[in-house]
Amino acid sequence: MSKVITAAQPISTTNFYSACKDYYEMTKPKVVLLLLLTALVGMCLATESWVGWQVLIAGLIGIGFLSSAAAVINHVVDRKIDSQMARTFNRPVVKGKVTPQKALIFAALLTLIGYVILEVWVNRLTAFLTLAGLLGYAVVYTMYLKRATPQNIVIGGLAGAIPPLLGWTAVTGEVHANALLLVLIVFTWTPPHFWALAIHRKKDYARAKVPMLPVTHGIEFTKTSILLYTVLLSVVCLLPYLTGMTGLIYLLGSTVLNAGFLYYAWKLKFAANNKTAIETFRFSIIHLMVLFVVLLVDHYLQF
Repeated sequence: MSKVITAAQPISTTNFYSACKDYYEMTKPKVVLLLLLTALVGMCLATESWVGWQVLIAGLIGIGFLSSAAAVINHVVDRKIDSQMARTFNRPVVKGKVTPQKALIFAALLTLIGYVILEVWVNRLTAFLTLAGLLGYAVVYTMYLKRATPQNIVIGGLAGAIPPLLGWTAVTGEVHANALLLVLIVFTWTPPHFWALAIHRKKDYARAKVPMLPVTHGIEFTKTSILLYTVLLSVVCLLPYLTGMTGLIYLLGSTVLNAGFLYYAWKLKFAANNKTAIETFRFSIIHLMVLFVVLLVDHYLQF
């Protein structure tokens, strides 16, 4: 009997770790980490001193949990679409590793815990706005906009753009114009970022009957839209400096980053090869990540 128990133990442990991995994957950790970076910068820019540890830790955990819950709901709602796309066909819900019911229970727990953390240890405004962001992404975008209009990512992108505002309200308890300016940067960044991926995965979206811009309006139109939005993004990124919110470090850093994004957008439109779209998508992630790091550096070393 002892031999049977000993032999079964490694299998049980393996299954446990495999299940944890599946649930972790459903939270889209890389996306959530980028959102948390923008929330962290929003926190830091909201005060001239250091952010209090309680607000910092509770705020990031609460925002992270609710963002993760939205990602899990996306896995459930989009499971049929995901099964037809090369990028997503291996997701846990699609493969039956996690049932939709269990995934929704997991999302509900993340939502409840995250909201309570924000309500109790941060403030009600942040808790409410974060919950609104979850509903905007999981319900308005995923359940409706994504299937209804090629402008889905433009309209729905607002939900993914609010983390800097959440970070700001976590510290101050109020909505400020500077926080909305950070939201505007992410909001303007989202379409060229996502449309580059949509070009790379056009066949997948067409097969899944998702009306992404390259499917409904063609690749050339989408390339033009990416270039124009990137120009607009470059202008929007100047606003923090022009309004006195940031200093020269940010101006120099954002100028270099925007020049890089414009280079990729221009190349995608006029000199693309079969790798340019995905390269543009990958650079856009670097652009946003480094831009917010530069905002942070500028805030503490401003001159």
